[in-house]
Amino acid sequence: MNNRAAASTPTLCANRKRHARSGDQMKTYVALFRGINVGGKNTLPMKELVVILEDLGARKVKTYIQSGNAVFVCKDKETSQLSHRIRVEIKKRRGIDPYVLLLRLEDFEKAIRQNPFPEAENNPTALHAGFLAATPERPDMKALESLKSDSERFRLIGRVFYLHAPDGVGRSKLAAKAERLLGVSMTDRNWRTVSTIQKMAQELK
Repeated sequence: MNNRAAASTPTLCANRKRHARSGDQMKTYVALFRGINVGGKNTLPMKELVVILEDLGARKVKTYIQSGNAVFVCKDKETSQLSHRIRVEIKKRRGIDPYVLLLRLEDFEKAIRQNPFPEAENNPTALHAGFLAATPERPDMKALESLKSDSERFRLIGRVFYLHAPDGVGRSKLAAKAERLLGVSMTDRNWRTVSTIQKMAQELK
């Protein structure tokens, strides 16, 4: 990335005022990506994602696994504004348009605390959290219940869809159709990934 290109990149996190106040509040954010590095398509190396976020003004950027998880620090902004800027910059540089869900760390940790199946955390790959873009207005709970296998459990709490699937999500009809029946864009992470992201984010404080 040359200096000229970096200079032309709109700043994501910096205060727009010419003289930022020293007391401006910094926030830790969790960025969850969907639709990158899947089956050899829509490739976005994590090293390049770090560069993109840093060029946008993010600090202390860390990533986890190629499916797309990042934590970083920047000044307090609306998450929808930040996620849009990230998405636009990735599309400009890589020609791909990934889904980007951004959460403040406190909201991410609230989702962890509200886990309705704490006993399932002992098998973290069987417990999933689906992070939603908004609170579903008309989720089809009846249809979701009809798709549930005998071993599966689920709960919708605010903007998180919790799924405990002891037999795995690969063949789960519930997991496959949950987003459509909820009516809201969703990106899913198993509990092992959720816990790792939390640990990474806490280290930025």
